[in-house]
Amino acid sequence: MADFLLHAPEGANKKKRIVGRGSSSGRGTTAGKGNKGQQSRSGGKTYVGFEGGQMPLYRRIAHRGFSNALFKKEVYCVNVRDLESKFNDGETVDKTSLLAKGLLKSATAEIKVLADGDLTKKLNVVVDKVSASAKAKIEKAGGTVTVKNTEKTEEKK
Repeated sequence: MADFLLHAPEGANKKKRIVGRGSSSGRGTTAGKGNKGQQSRSGGKTYVGFEGGQMPLYRRIAHRGFSNALFKKEVYCVNVRDLESKFNDGETVDKTSLLAKGLLKSATAEIKVLADGDLTKKLNVVVDKVSASAKAKIEKAGGTVTVKNTEKTEEKK
């Protein structure tokens, strides 16, 4: 019947180490903390980033100024050559069709069409931005270009 009892494997449960209880305990006198020094004292700890009295790194490096990274706009660039290879004649090129064809990774980013490559197909292009030469290539192939109104606030005097 003793075979059916559950028990922890050998060595799984260790006896708690009791320190500082006299020299005969084997962990008396310095209680495993070595001799003297900051680490042997009670409360002898330092803060995170302490470098032994040297000026810490977080105080040596300047943390000032302004970062525009929070206000950065993501703009994905799509070349005319990509439109030529992925789209058929007469199709509409917009955010949803670009996502469906795998040319766009994010639905929130702005799209700009650039003029690298040639275009022979007639396409309806509805994007946020387009370069002048890309617009000329699309219109030369018989397509149309519509630029969405991006929100720009103009100050009134």
